[in-house]
Amino acid sequence: MLMTELIAKKRDGGTLTEEEIHFLISGYTRGDIPDYQMSAMLMAMYFRGLDRDETVAMTMAMMHSGDTVDLSRISGVKADKHSTGGVGDKTSLVLCPMMAACGVKMAKMSGRGLGHTGGTIDKLESIPGFSCALTPERFFENVERVGFAIASQTGDIDPADKKIYALRDVTGTVAVRGLIVSSIMSKKLAAGADIIVLDVKYGSGGFMKTPEDARALAREMVDVGNAAGRRCAALITDMDEPLGYAVGNALEVREAIDTLKGAGPADLRELCLALGSSILLLSGLAADEAAARASLQRSIDDGSALEKLREFIRAQGGDAAVTDDESRLPTAPVQFPVISNCNGYVNHIQAEQVGLVSLHLGGGRATKDSVIDPAVGLVLKKKVGDAVRAGEPLAVIHAATETAAKQAAAELSACFSITDKAPEKPPFILDTLR
Repeated sequence: MLMTELIAKKRDGGTLTEEEIHFLISGYTRGDIPDYQMSAMLMAMYFRGLDRDETVAMTMAMMHSGDTVDLSRISGVKADKHSTGGVGDKTSLVLCPMMAACGVKMAKMSGRGLGHTGGTIDKLESIPGFSCALTPERFFENVERVGFAIASQTGDIDPADKKIYALRDVTGTVAVRGLIVSSIMSKKLAAGADIIVLDVKYGSGGFMKTPEDARALAREMVDVGNAAGRRCAALITDMDEPLGYAVGNALEVREAIDTLKGAGPADLRELCLALGSSILLLSGLAADEAAARASLQRSIDDGSALEKLREFIRAQGGDAAVTDDESRLPTAPVQFPVISNCNGYVNHIQAEQVGLVSLHLGGGRATKDSVIDPAVGLVLKKKVGDAVRAGEPLAVIHAATETAAKQAAAELSACFSITDKAPEKPPFILDTLR
């Protein structure tokens, strides 16, 4: 089999067979196929696309390019959740304790943030002493005993995706739906869960900018997951403004704790209830949506989800006292309000730019080597649809210096659009696909 022939076949609109795709992925992972030939293939895929069979074959070949996790030693139903990225997305910190309290095991491998989106690992590591660097043995033990664990992804899982994504990033070939699907689903399948629930975001802060693109991506990911023998569902959710109010690592941990105490923002709580309901329904632990939501809500009302969070933090070396004393989390020395200069209603908040404000403060990474300040970020005081009067705060900046705070305030103020008339808000959860 010759790589030049495969490139020409795809370039001319042909469909690659499962055998050809296996040759492509295994050869590139081993280093037998050079970057310049894979770059040509990716560009051919960019213009010709991938059909469903090609996408499934790509996903499975990438999944098997390295280690896969066998969760069979863990009792009960094992589930995983993936978000396509967003701003203020601290969902895992709320959802995993709720699921553990309801009897579902969550064996989750997460990454660090890069660019305007925050990473779950970065948020958790703002807790004093907390570590996501778990040995496989410790990871399995924690999932079995606590009900969930969140660990850094190892270098042995899906090496094909690491190499291919790095090449896509520098060749302008990221935006190929089949490649996006195979990148996400190969890692999720390799992680070994029985159930995979996806949160596919659209809008200014999401990877997909329109509901139509998000729906197409969600449908294909669910179909690929189901074809691989897993039980899958996807929610299509609005990321045209940040999720919740807090953006920034320690600030988002505080908001997650508040949510588990029953006092968090409505959109974050609703997202966790909806994702959790899908998991309970797919697992057979709830007869219908109403029963699933009742179980999840009960885990908040009776404190069992919050207790699971405490167990989880202790099990990974962290200071579980942060759940009762949030002052133990890192706190920025400067809090600076962003003041509205007019009356009206918040019509729009540019979510991606809000994420960049946090990044510029030091709360995110411009490059993989950037050092994060866990204390900085921002807390919104107004969201879309809220009335605002001149002189009221739109948000509060949490910064290391007053100079940084003033610069961030100017940037954040430009993210808000205020109009005379209250806007009509679209539904936060557009659809659920199974």
